[in-house]
Amino acid sequence: MLYSELKCKDVINIKNCKKLGRVCDLEFDPCSGCICKIMVPGGNKLLGFLNCEPNVVIPFKDIRQIGPDIILVDIHC
Repeated sequence: MLYSELKCKDVINIKNCKKLGRVCDLEFDPCSGCICKIMVPGGNKLLGFLNCEPNVVIPFKDIRQIGPDIILVDIHC
């Protein structure tokens, strides 16, 4: 899967069925090249450049399923 495909998917928390946003960044393990974490912009951003909330960092182990349109995660917010 390409990053361009991954960043178009909505990230949904299955704990509260809340939409967290879309993937904005990835963190890789430099040794294995595997994805360690995905990042979603934090807070409500009316205007992207005014967003001062930190990104929500989701460890790869908390991703439950990657579907055609959404990514389901299991995190405590």
